[in-house]
Amino acid sequence: MGALLKLTDAILFLFFLLIAIVAPLLDAQTCLPESLFPDILLDLHKWYGREVGDYLVVEKPLFYVGFVWLEILFLWPLSILNLYGIVAAKSWFNTTCLIYGVSVATSMAAIMSEVIGSGKASDNLLMVYFPFVGLGLLAILRGLLPYSTKTTSNISKRPAFARKKRA
Repeated sequence: MGALLKLTDAILFLFFLLIAIVAPLLDAQTCLPESLFPDILLDLHKWYGREVGDYLVVEKPLFYVGFVWLEILFLWPLSILNLYGIVAAKSWFNTTCLIYGVSVATSMAAIMSEVIGSGKASDNLLMVYFPFVGLGLLAILRGLLPYSTKTTSNISKRPAFARKKRA
């Protein structure tokens, strides 16, 4: 079970690192003014929308802009917190991972239903979004698994003091 948890944490670490970098640099261009970003990032964002055929990035429907705001304001800080939780083996990591996973899975359910239902889905676009569906589900499962590190209680290390008996 320990090796499986380490593999899961390694996969989640890579995804959280990706989100920590991509969310403020590329995804934020969907809802923030272009003047905040250098030309190279603007060109990369436009290239992605054209080459992958991500019509959500190009057309910016309101529900998608709302999900990007959710990602910037909630999921981006939570991904940074989860990176720290993995590295420092914090006991609260399961809880934050579960919160992250439920939020991503909910957002991806709406996005995937739009992409598939619209008939505009290309294979490239589906290959971009499906890993994030997996990320959401993996984060939920990791949040439900028991805490993996072995901790020792500080209570057992303290000397036991005898109580004063009253006569």
